[in-house]
Amino acid sequence: MVKKITSIVLAAGKGTRMNSSLSKPLHSVAGKPMLSQKEKIQIDETAWVHETALLFGNISVGRESSIWPHAVMRAEMFHIEIGARTNIQDFVMIHVGATTPTIIGDDCSITHHATLHGCRLGDKCLVGINSTIMDGAVIGNNCIVAGHSIVTEGSKFPDNSIIAGSPAKLLKTRDNSAANKVNAAFYVLNAKNYRQGIHRISEDDLRAAGYISES
Repeated sequence: MVKKITSIVLAAGKGTRMNSSLSKPLHSVAGKPMLSQKEKIQIDETAWVHETALLFGNISVGRESSIWPHAVMRAEMFHIEIGARTNIQDFVMIHVGATTPTIIGDDCSITHHATLHGCRLGDKCLVGINSTIMDGAVIGNNCIVAGHSIVTEGSKFPDNSIIAGSPAKLLKTRDNSAANKVNAAFYVLNAKNYRQGIHRISEDDLRAAGYISES
């Protein structure tokens, strides 16, 4: 009788103790790679990606999400996952960490020049201009990361957090879901217009996104 054994190999780090220039997950075990390096970019048919955005590696972009001019997304070892109705704005940089993927939930806004590196964000989050979120950081649902904040490696913030500073700290908790969802809805409509070559948004669009209330 032959006993079948299943092994799980956990590896992390840069491979320096192995005298190798490869990170540990890139080495082979029993002749097979620990991680597949096959490029796999999946963009939902309802999503919009500007022609100047650069996407490399293993990336998925959800329904009605949008990737704006000059955004860069690189997923060499792990994956990048963008949820539904999420906007990745101009000049945003998203990269995976040495041991962590980058996962962004639904209805999020990642605003201009932000950097996300191997972190995880929940649904209905807004990341302010020029903020940085580092490896292993986890941010809950309905959060706001203030502009120019630096969220350090391994930081954890609960749902409804308002985060600011360098290093970023919890200022207070408040349900930001409604406002953050409105901002994301605006970008869903804006992306639909850009897809058609329309670079201005109408009053009707603003009303539909919740920016203008019905009188």
